Amino acid sequence: MKKKLKVDPIKNGTVIDHITAGKAMQVIELLNLNHTKSLMMIGINLSSKKIGKKDIIKIENRVLTDDEVNSIALISPEATLTIIDNFEVVKKRKIHLPEKISKYIICPNPNCVTNIENVTTKFLIKANKAVEVKCEYCEKKYSIEHVKFNF
Repeated sequence: MKKKLKVDPIKNGTVIDHITAGKAMQVIELLNLNHTKSLMMIGINLSSKKIGKKDIIKIENRVLTDDEVNSIALISPEATLTIIDNFEVVKKRKIHLPEKISKYIICPNPNCVTNIENVTTKFLIKANKAVEVKCEYCEKKYSIEHVKFNF
């Protein structure tokens, strides 16, 4: 007889599944969920038939914006997003890495115009083995691990 770990379902909200193992806390920080009063369940380094190990986050009574979903893709491009309404799955989709993202990344270059004047940041995104972003203003490239997010 196989033992199975049971995680309670949420009535309404969002499930972010197949997060790269060990990255759930980064996603929580990115989405500013560390101050939420909503019910939130987090699983870290869970077994997955698809990807070996994974993280999962369930957030009660919260539906993510498109910009938030795009930002998750920067941290975990293989993640999936499920919207739950009255305990039923109403929408499920794979998160895709956008080609561009605006205003949610802070350019690490202190001399970039976005850090000197009130200019919205714009980054081109490239994914090979690792995700890289390129500032459209100063044209410097950075590994996603070297940028800060601004939500």
